This record gives sequence, C-alpha cells and structure tokens, in this order.
Amino acid sequence: MTGKKEAVLGFSAQPDVQDAMGHWRRWLESERNVSPHTLTAYVGDLATFLEFITGYHARPPSMNDLGSLGPADFRAWLSKLANDGLIAASRARALAAVRNFFRWMDRSGRLHNPAIGGLSTPKVKRPMPRPLTVVDADRLLEEAEKEPDEPWIGKRDRALFTLLYGCGLRISEALNLRRKDAPLGETLRVQGKGRKERMVPVLPAVTEAVCAYMDACPYKQGPDAPLFVGVRGGQLAPAIAQRQMRDLRRMIGLPETATPHALRHSFATHLLADGGDLRAIQDLLGHASLSTTQRYTDVESEQLMEIYRAAHPRAKQTPK
Repeated sequence: MTGKKEAVLGFSAQPDVQDAMGHWRRWLESERNVSPHTLTAYVGDLATFLEFITGYHARPPSMNDLGSLGPADFRAWLSKLANDGLIAASRARALAAVRNFFRWMDRSGRLHNPAIGGLSTPKVKRPMPRPLTVVDADRLLEEAEKEPDEPWIGKRDRALFTLLYGCGLRISEALNLRRKDAPLGETLRVQGKGRKERMVPVLPAVTEAVCAYMDACPYKQGPDAPLFVGVRGGQLAPAIAQRQMRDLRRMIGLPETATPHALRHSFATHLLADGGDLRAIQDLLGHASLSTTQRYTDVESEQLMEIYRAAHPRAKQTPK
C-alpha cells in the first residue's frame, strides 16, 4: 500500500488501522486538548508500536489483528524497546500512548482488547525536586535586578523570577502571559498543561515587581503583546530566561540545581513546610495527580532529616 498516509506512518498498514489512528489523533487534539509536544510523542510512539507489530507478525496489522494481540505481543514490543536502549521513562510514555489508543478504540466501539491492561508500567525513578532554601530564594530575587547591564532587563528578570516563586508557575506558563494577563490584582488566571486553567493568588511582592518592570520596559505594546519580552521586544524565550538564571546563580554562588523550575519547586516546598494543605498545593500547581504533589513531602522530610543530623547532639555521636 502506498500513498500519503503510509508516508506519514513510515510503514505499510491496513486502511482501517490508519483510519482509526487518524480519528484518535483528532480526538487527542480537539477533545483532550493535549499539547503539540504530547501529540507528536504519542503519535510517534503508536507508529513505532504498529511498525513493530508489522514486522513481528510479518504482515501489516488490521483492526482484527490488533484485537487479537495477546500479552506476549505487547511484552515482546516492550522488550524490543528496552533492547534498543530506550530508558524506562521513554518506555513508560510509549506504553501510555498505546494504552490510550486501545482504550479510545474500546470506548468508541471499534475493538476490545483487555490484554494491554494487564501490563506493568516500567518503573521510573523520578528525580527529587531540588528547591532553594528560603534565604537563597530571597537572595536570588534581590540580586536578579542588579546583574544585567540594562536596568529594565534586571527588573524584568526580577519580576519573572518573583512570579515563578510567588505563584508557582511553570516557566512556559509565565512566558505565555499577555500584558492584559499581568498579575496586578489579587488572583491570576493561568493556562497550564492540556490548556487547563487554574486560578492562583497573587502576592503583593509579585504585583510590585511586575509593575516596576512594566513601567521600566521600553516596549509599550498592546494588551495582546507578550508580558515578558526580550531585548528586541518579542516574547522572551525560555532559553534566555534560563541563561539569565544561570549567570545569576554563578554570581551569587548557588548550585546548578537553582533553575527557573526550581523556583516552582521552592514555592510548593515552602508552602508545605509552613503547613499548607497538600490538595490545595496540588490545585495551585495544576497537578493532575496528587501523587505528583506528594513528592514534595519527601523533600520536606529529607530536609528535616538533614537539619536533625546537623544540629541534634545525639545525631553527632558515633555509635560504639
């Protein structure tokens, strides 16, 4: 079989499978509102799976073929991914994509195959969030304004980093804000992953820093223009914000883990340490799963143990 669809998939496939894949992709995009990055990754993972099945059974898979796949077929595919050197996180994402496709086909009445539901997800060890201490976070915000040559850029960096720390935003969420979205009131509406919106409270320190930046910014553009801009007036790129943070942390002697995203980690960890409710913090961060937010309880426990070991007289004694 040849044609446009085969070129997109990169291998031969039966028309009913290609048709189902096209409908699934449109469902992800229009109804699930997944990000372009997630859409590309999921479609690529499914294409790789179908390519494997084509070779494994020596024929292009039809919908009937997919419906008759057993646990051994799925395990053979995962083993192939591991043998190809894919790390556990990539294999877990690939399995999530294929599961999503089969569940969608089940719900839409196209086929039912329970075999994939019995597979175990590859164990992924998520890195522990590395927040800044309260003192280091305050010092970073104070120094951010002093580093750049242009005063308005210093105010921009301070406003951006204060927003990340004060509201717990992802760097992409902050840089996608328009001037009309500027956090000048008591709350800020944020569009997060999957285009899901959430409301976060705005501290006076955030408003003050953003106002100072907007007053100093030489680009007085309309309400739909980017809030955070670069030296030429276009939307500030994440790489530039990360470079500014890198230069700043080197200047004041902070570790390499002091990144823009670490300010979001700091927001969550410091709230939790001060008695914040875990589910409230989940809502503020825009986490879909509470288990993601619960990682911060591990951070707090680790920090408490470090303080204990460093300060408690008994902890300093070596056992006899």
